[in-house]
Amino acid sequence: MKFGAVPIAESAGGIVAHAVKREGLILKKGEIVRPAHVEALRAAGVESIVVAQLEGDDVSEDEAAGRLAQAVSGPHVRVEKPFTGRSNLFAEAAGVLVVDESIIDQINSLDERVTVATLPNYRAVVEGEMIGTVKIIPFAAPLETVNAAIAGAAAPPIRVAPFRPLKVGVVSTLLPGLKASVVTKTLRVMAERLEPAGATIVADVRVPHDAGELRKAICEVAPKADLVVVFGASAITDRRDVIPSAVEAAGGRIEQLGMPVDPGNLLLIASLDGKPLLGAPGCARSPKENGFDWVLQRLLADIPVTAKDIRRMGVGGLLMEIVSRGQPREATGETHE
Repeated sequence: MKFGAVPIAESAGGIVAHAVKREGLILKKGEIVRPAHVEALRAAGVESIVVAQLEGDDVSEDEAAGRLAQAVSGPHVRVEKPFTGRSNLFAEAAGVLVVDESIIDQINSLDERVTVATLPNYRAVVEGEMIGTVKIIPFAAPLETVNAAIAGAAAPPIRVAPFRPLKVGVVSTLLPGLKASVVTKTLRVMAERLEPAGATIVADVRVPHDAGELRKAICEVAPKADLVVVFGASAITDRRDVIPSAVEAAGGRIEQLGMPVDPGNLLLIASLDGKPLLGAPGCARSPKENGFDWVLQRLLADIPVTAKDIRRMGVGGLLMEIVSRGQPREATGETHE
């Protein structure tokens, strides 16, 4: 692609690089210079104009953006018609955005003229939300570069995993100091978290904070649900604590206790009869975003969550500033985790 100022007589067919405004004449950036424009420019006393002129192996910005946008888009992603070298991507369903970051990095490393940007990986999205954009920086890109970028996206790196209307069983443990209103509020907040997925709470069982009683409750709820969530009256502090012990006694397997997300550190994830079971951290009683949301959203979108996945959540896992984070137990005797 040639770029620069050319005499008006040589500008026809070029792409306007910078808007030109004269009395009775406006040429916008990106507009093609037509013969009539040449005459108007000459009449206005303009001697030269900065244009981009495509050469034989160049692909126009809109064509390049559109072709690459189609290539990177996987299931449940809608591609917008390109305009001024940009093609935006939108979610076709509510769910979780899944991005193969290595492929996006590879495409962005090919050539500074070709760029792909997305929302953060594993972000919950709603139908119609913009989730990514492909932008060609100049007015054209070499065919070889465009083809290389498309080849790199042979496995489309951007998709939306739709939410599923799961049946969720909730078990709450009780201690004398825990108000009934707190448990009621917790159930309401949980229902709000499930609403975007169309998921529902099909069981609400409340038992004393005792491993034996909790084991019975888990065994009662699990057959009715696709996912079991346990809200403890007291935070889980060890794999031998009440909730982990009850899960194992019920035949479950602890996958991970703890996560590098704050709030949310004391989350437990387990499996029981091939179904996921979560021991919710105390912060999950609040509607504010925390690590529990990150895991719950993935499970609702049928995205497996392993111990390795949890341990990779640390970068970006500091979700809020808590001034007293250094010694939270000194004042309250409890944590927000």
